[in-house]
Amino acid sequence: MNAPLPAVLDANPRLDRWIAFPASGQVTVLTGRVELGQGVLTAMAQIAADELDIDLARITVRSGDTDVTPNEGYTSGSHSIQAGGIAMRQACADIRALFLAQAAVVLGCNAGALSVRDGSILRDGASTGLDYWTLCGAVDLAVKATGAGQRKAVADFTSIGQSSARLDLPGKVFGAPVFIHDMRLDGMVHARVVRQPNRGATIGAIDEAAIRRATKGPVEFVRTGNFLAIIGGDETAVERAGGAAPSHVTWNDVETPAAAQQEATWLLQRPAIDKTIGDPEPADPQGRERYEATFTRGYLAHASISPSCGLALFKDGHLTVWTHCQGVYPLRAALAKILPVKPENMTVVHVQGSGCYGHNGADDAAADAAIIALQKPGVPVRVRWRREEEFVFEPKSASMVVTVRALLDADGKPSDWTQEIWSATHNQRPGGGGNLLGALALQNPPPEPPPADVPEANGGGATRNGTPLYAIPASRIIHHLIPDTPIRTSSLRGLGAMPNVFAMECGIDDLAARAGQDPVAYRLSIMSDPRARGVIEKVAAMADWKAGAPGGAGRGRGIAFSRYKNRAAYAAVVVELDVDEDIRLSHVWCACDAGLVINPDGAINQLEGGVIQSASWVLKEQVRFDSDAASGLASFDWETYPVLKFSEVPEIDIELINTKDEVPLGVGEVTAGPTAAAIGNAVSHALGLRIRDLPLTRERIMAALLRD
Repeated sequence: MNAPLPAVLDANPRLDRWIAFPASGQVTVLTGRVELGQGVLTAMAQIAADELDIDLARITVRSGDTDVTPNEGYTSGSHSIQAGGIAMRQACADIRALFLAQAAVVLGCNAGALSVRDGSILRDGASTGLDYWTLCGAVDLAVKATGAGQRKAVADFTSIGQSSARLDLPGKVFGAPVFIHDMRLDGMVHARVVRQPNRGATIGAIDEAAIRRATKGPVEFVRTGNFLAIIGGDETAVERAGGAAPSHVTWNDVETPAAAQQEATWLLQRPAIDKTIGDPEPADPQGRERYEATFTRGYLAHASISPSCGLALFKDGHLTVWTHCQGVYPLRAALAKILPVKPENMTVVHVQGSGCYGHNGADDAAADAAIIALQKPGVPVRVRWRREEEFVFEPKSASMVVTVRALLDADGKPSDWTQEIWSATHNQRPGGGGNLLGALALQNPPPEPPPADVPEANGGGATRNGTPLYAIPASRIIHHLIPDTPIRTSSLRGLGAMPNVFAMECGIDDLAARAGQDPVAYRLSIMSDPRARGVIEKVAAMADWKAGAPGGAGRGRGIAFSRYKNRAAYAAVVVELDVDEDIRLSHVWCACDAGLVINPDGAINQLEGGVIQSASWVLKEQVRFDSDAASGLASFDWETYPVLKFSEVPEIDIELINTKDEVPLGVGEVTAGPTAAAIGNAVSHALGLRIRDLPLTRERIMAALLRD
């Protein structure tokens, strides 16, 4: 009996949705995972190359197209290889088995005597004159996967585990028009949307004459309900109109956030939906030593390098949308709920953007283009957001307050752990039919989806990594979901994992200090998972960690650990830094156990990127509010929302622990949490005091020193 199919393959069992043989000597890999800069398409090609016994040079990859690729939901959550890669392996193994079975029929032999080399069928190592392409007419791939194909043993891999060059980089490096922003369609018009300030706001007046005077070129106004767009064939004229329009369109029922609402502690005053996950609270904690500390993080922006963009064409009753969103099938479902077009009459195609690692404005820009395209049948419509629009209107990562409480045993080790979390939702992606910005301005906007967060079965949202992996006898999460916040919140890389790991791992360091133990030794004393112990020991060795190193003199070292979602890859990080007027990172070491790694160089790139992005969050980033601004936000460009500079990037050393015999584990988000906590612990070591509120700005450092 065959083993159960991988879940993603079971949901998309037709083999012709995974692999095609379009011409002699060519193979097309079809994947629902999309390229966001993480190198996933290269990894999928490597998987197919090994399981099909095909040279990598023969393979092209087609991804994120609702007409041809499997529905794999969102490219998110570090699932691409951990879930999608396993499905690809099995699909290719099944396809290989079908071709060998057909070759055996043609040759009148047992399939066990046959093998494949670069697509050619061999019999006892000799050529048979058959290959995939001569047989593909007789092999029906429009059948369901069975799991009968035997996946390769690790020892037989030739591409998996090797650092193959990224397939997507040459075009990007040498300026080929590979991004969605480069797309040009015949007869295309450009569009800018005059954004509704908030849900429920209505247009009061439009001074079209004033906008046209500022434009200096022909433009047209398109309106449906409170959705207003300006279109034209000259992008420069349309861009001028888009910049001028906010000053010449008045709105009723405008709501703007107050400055006090930017701080995470504001959440503590709000109504919440409460639940407890895990063990019941101890009945009688009296007489036991306790630890309690509260940590906060403000709202974060995606701050994508290029503003969001989307294209759409409505022709002959069929809507085609081009987008750089992370889920073409969920976007199609969402568009079908707000537009008079059925899913079967709609195609959504992914085209690469500048990356975002979360739910930024890409879905919204695609929806903008689709709404306009329905008003202009037969005309391709291109919507590109302005920089200020991107910062102000894209969904933000939710601010969070995390309180950790521990009861300690006689040895100073935690015997009971509580992680209490206040946060808005981290999950308002549009797959449920809501939260498309343009849709909220339509004549009959969709109802707001009920407040909810990512369920625990999918790793949780605000609660992600809120349960300790340490050997603590009892633990729980108390989750306060805040349903009403002044700005939209949704997914950003790691969701709630970074604040939770920051709080937990800073708390573990505090407990080590209270017990008079070295942070590395203390962690190992309460950790039973051998793979977790392995990354902690490895990173300590990499950084030449020495117990008892003196602190408080401005230079510090810190360590932190987590396993992302307690089910993906393991990572431990050591940070060395200096604190003077600012915090300056000098060196970061990271050890990661990701099981079977498809492309080591690609994995290391992901881990390094997570380190750098987390450092930027911790040291610089927070969305600021300004009730006097028209939008209510004071963060609208790189000056008002600074990020880590190239000159501030530390030296980074990454080592992968070789566990090829283990299943692959996702790496895309694993370093954000431990990097943040390691920075926090290094700052505490450098200053001799703990700062618990992010970002760790100069003002917060000075305030902490003055309080001390």
